[in-house]
Formats: sequence, C-alpha cells, structure tokens
Amino acid sequence: MHTQLSTMSEKAQHYLDLEQQYGAHNYHPLPVVLERGQGVFVWDVDGNRYYDFLSGYSAVNQGHCHPAIVSAFTAQAQQLTLTSRAFHSNLLGEYAQYITSFFGYNKVLPMNTGVEAVETGLKLCRKWGYEVKGIPDGQAKVIVCTGNFHGRTMGVISFSSDPSSTTHFGPYLPGFISIPYNDLSALAEALKDPSVAGFLVEPIQGEAGVVVPDEGYLAAARQLCTDANVLLIADEIQTGLARTGLMLACDHEAVRPDILLLGKALSGGMLPVSAVLADDEVMLTIGPGEHGSTYGGNPLACRTAIAALQVLKDEQMAEQATAMGELLRHGLQQLHSPHIGLIRGKGLLNAIVIKHSNPDAAWQLCLELKENGLLAKPTHGDKIRFAPPLVITAEQIEECVAIIGRSLHCLD
Repeated sequence: MHTQLSTMSEKAQHYLDLEQQYGAHNYHPLPVVLERGQGVFVWDVDGNRYYDFLSGYSAVNQGHCHPAIVSAFTAQAQQLTLTSRAFHSNLLGEYAQYITSFFGYNKVLPMNTGVEAVETGLKLCRKWGYEVKGIPDGQAKVIVCTGNFHGRTMGVISFSSDPSSTTHFGPYLPGFISIPYNDLSALAEALKDPSVAGFLVEPIQGEAGVVVPDEGYLAAARQLCTDANVLLIADEIQTGLARTGLMLACDHEAVRPDILLLGKALSGGMLPVSAVLADDEVMLTIGPGEHGSTYGGNPLACRTAIAALQVLKDEQMAEQATAMGELLRHGLQQLHSPHIGLIRGKGLLNAIVIKHSNPDAAWQLCLELKENGLLAKPTHGDKIRFAPPLVITAEQIEECVAIIGRSLHCLD
C-alpha cells in the first residue's frame, strides 16, 4: 500500500479511519475526503478546492450538481420515486419515447448500474442468437477484446484479462472468445464461428488507459458483424454522452450498434441509471419475467435522465468537449515533459502515460496534483486519465495545464 501524505487534517483522517475500520477494502482512493461539488470543482472537508479531472469516471459530464438536473431530481423526489415494474408510472413511457427518439432505436430496457446494462446486453444478445439467428441451444458465443473493462460481476469478469478482476473468483462463465483490441483480422477470424451471436466492444478502452483504436476500426467491425449476421454491442457507458466530442463515440465513424449500452452521465451523477437500446427484432426476444430490476425505470431515474440528456444537447456539450479536448492535449504537448511518454484521447477523454523508472511515479504525481488543486487517478500503474466535466472553460484548461506542468517536477 502507498503511504498517505502527512498533510491530512485531523478531520479528514477521522473519515478515512471510519472507512478503513467499517468499510470493505475493495478500493484504494486518493487520500482526499470530499463533501461538496459544483461544476468542475469539488471541495474537501477542510474547504480546499480542487479541479475534478475524473468526473466520476465520466458520470458527471454535465458538471457536479448541474442546477437543471438537480431541479428535476428534487421535484420528482418529492412526488414519486419508485413503483417497481409491477405497475406503470406516468414517466416510464415518456422517458422511453424520449431516449429512443434521442438515439434512434425502437426500444429501451432501463436498468441501474453500468454493469447491469452490460449483463442485460449479453443476455439479450444470447436470446437473439437462439431465437432469431438459430444458434443451437447452449452454444451461443460472444466475442470480446483483451484489455476490456465492462464491470466486475461474475459474468463480466469471466472475460476480463485483468488478474485483479479474476484471481480467486472462478469458476467463470463460458461462452466468450477473447481477441486483441483494434485487430480486424482477429475479429474476422473469430466471426467465422457460426455460433457467434455478438461482438462486445468499447469504442475507446477507458479503464485500459484511454486506448483509441485506429481510424476506421469501428466502421470495419460494424461491416464484418453485419456480414456475419452478428450483433455489434457497443459499451458507451464511459465513452458516450458527449464525452469524446460527439453524442456517442461510435458517431465518429457513423456506426450504429445493434445494442447500445449507456450509463454513468445518463443521470448526471445523481443516481445510478443505465439503459440498453435496441430495435424490436432484438429487444422483443425478451418477454415478461425473463429479465428485470426493481429499480430499473423508476420515476426518479426517468425524470433525471431526461433532464441529463437535455442538458447535454441544450448546452452543446459535445462541441465543448471537442474544443476543450484539443486545447488540453495541445497544452500537455507544449509542456515538453520528459515524464510524459504519450498523450492520447478524443474530446475530453484523455490520458497520459508516465515515463519514469519508479513504478509508483503515476501515483506520486497524482498526490502532487492533489496538493496543487487537481484530482486525477492512475489506472494500470503508469497511466493517468484526464477527463474533467464538459463544462470546463478554456481559461480553466490553461490553469489546469499549468498545475500539471508544475506538478510533474516532483518526478525530476
């Protein structure tokens, strides 16, 4: 374990001690205790202000506590929050119409967390494989990519290539073919298997360190799947909702997935909301009692999600992400730091790869960034994601680049 900085206040340490004693040790957070957020900023229990450069792993694309989303949430919270799907609510149909029109699909299946959307997409894909494609029962396969991150349920870790997700959690769920990411020939080869029902892919691999595939990869994958009568399942939970500069990362190549998975910023960070979108041929293979969720499609989630999507559109956050992302990457390049081995990203989903002999260098840099008023977190040891809320301004980007430049000297 990494040592914490000696700058922790007694107040902050109190909260850390409570977590350490009473909470499971399944995360290793940066040593900062937050109590408030607004826009691009968060404040800790001692009143220190920070730029949030993680955005809740892209759950707060619209900024912390966006007033329009908070307003919709609080109004609905005082009226009706949950009915379960045993009954209809006045908002589920309205939300279904809104989100299907927004993304251009026939149907939506509402869920809560991102990984629930992934599991739902996989079940839907298998059902379609048996009932529409005609794959013999029990033989359906789904192609996935190495380096993927789709969550940590038993089903999803069954095709993870990350040892921390899989070690001592087996046995695993069968039915997955793993191929290298950004490798069209491997995909073409795997698609020769007639029992393949789907190809699950992140348009940009987020947790792996913002790995952007070659231009044309998604469009070619789409065509290969179409030719093989296989469903393309796009996990846009982190890449979608304006983060990369268009409403969906798939939009950069005009790719329309057969199954679209959304989450995170679908609620603007207010509560867990996820969605699975597909057309009738796919979605209607699942009937009553075959899949569901007590909280999925609850009135509070429906109203909040409508507001969250409307904010993205009204405030042109996709265009903002494009402009600010270019500014951020250019600023990072201009630092000419010997400790930045690589800068990559699209829109405001970016990462740097740290070049240093110390394997803990990225963690050390994140601690230094915190001291200088910017919060970021390493992934896979040597990579740091830079993904601020999409409401960030050009002046704020410049200030953040200066903070990053100043902080990098801790690695000299």
